[in-house]
Amino acid sequence: TLRKLEPSDLPYLYQWENDAAMWSDADTHNPLSQQDLRDYIGSTTGDLYRDGQLRLIIEQQTETERMTIGCVDLFDLDVRNRKAAIGLYIAPAYRGQGLGRILMKELLTVGRKNSVPEFTLEVRVSNVPAIKLYESLGFKSEGRRKNFYERPVEDAEVMWLRETEPV
Repeated sequence: TLRKLEPSDLPYLYQWENDAAMWSDADTHNPLSQQDLRDYIGSTTGDLYRDGQLRLIIEQQTETERMTIGCVDLFDLDVRNRKAAIGLYIAPAYRGQGLGRILMKELLTVGRKNSVPEFTLEVRVSNVPAIKLYESLGFKSEGRRKNFYERPVEDAEVMWLRETEPV
């Protein structure tokens, strides 16, 4: 399930945001303090239009426990053109279980309920499983950004999904 950020999410965000191995695939370039993240959690309203972004926590419920396993984002909201970028992070222990498809569908539904019919993303060209996932959800390639990622240097596939395309 997807839910809004809560103060109890601080340890997860701190771990994920400060994983230097993930920085090359994100806009993060420096470590974030717990106070930085506490301030972020405290300032976000969970309203895409007020905040210009929406980060939702991914929880997985089993018979015995509820686990926080990642997050999804709508960001770079363009109100005039009704589009947003999307992001997905699943903790390494939970990858490869088919959760990406389920979560992306939920995120696209959340976006559409917020009157966002168009989505964009950038993904490493070497991340073939992610590209196949996005294509299966209706995303189309719009081209490549040469040498977009720094470490290691690699192109980014730029993909779009528009309202008229199926999910």
